[in-house]
Amino acid sequence: MPILNRWDLKISVDDILRAQGGDPSAIRARRPLFVEVAEKALEEGLPLLHPVVYYRRFDVEKVSHERLYLSGGGKLKGLLVWEHLASASDVIVALATVGTELEERATSEMQANLLYGLTLDAVGSAAVERLGNMVCAYFDKFAKLENLQTSMLINPGMLGWSLQEGQNQIFSLLDADEIDIQLQPSGIMSPRKSLSMLIGLGANLSDDGEPCDYCAMKERCRHRPGNS
Repeated sequence: MPILNRWDLKISVDDILRAQGGDPSAIRARRPLFVEVAEKALEEGLPLLHPVVYYRRFDVEKVSHERLYLSGGGKLKGLLVWEHLASASDVIVALATVGTELEERATSEMQANLLYGLTLDAVGSAAVERLGNMVCAYFDKFAKLENLQTSMLINPGMLGWSLQEGQNQIFSLLDADEIDIQLQPSGIMSPRKSLSMLIGLGANLSDDGEPCDYCAMKERCRHRPGNS
């Protein structure tokens, strides 16, 4: 199973403030202390990030009844998977994480300084979001070398593919002995700052739609245009 571990995660203080659910411009104007804490957390947190991506590429051998049958005997199923990957010739199944060191440091710091500990945790959230975007860009470039297109990124927990259903399918397709990510019975991964994902490859694929369109939180998300 290929492993990618050369990622330069260029995150900023504004990325950390967004990961905490805030508007960077408003926070800079009204809460300068939060900005100072974020600057300190970024300086300490960056060396504690250890981004790595594990993935496998599967041929799609057959599509039937909302199921994709993959090379090696694996399969993917679910309405969302069917809608976006039914025309794919191949599927990338991937797990990404920034590791445990920052997570452990943030948890420890919360005991003595809750604000700083939470801000360190937000560094991890911003980092894994950036890693996910970089993974998409990596496989988009990879696909273009083969004159292929990529689908929208699909994550377990999106509308049409429940967290438990999606996580179980992804972990069944990747060799757990080779990866530093474990799936808990709840469907949550450890380390917590991890992502699981599917990306379809094909000659006639469309990346129409945005992952946010299929998020269960879309009506309440403050980062979504039109939401207050």
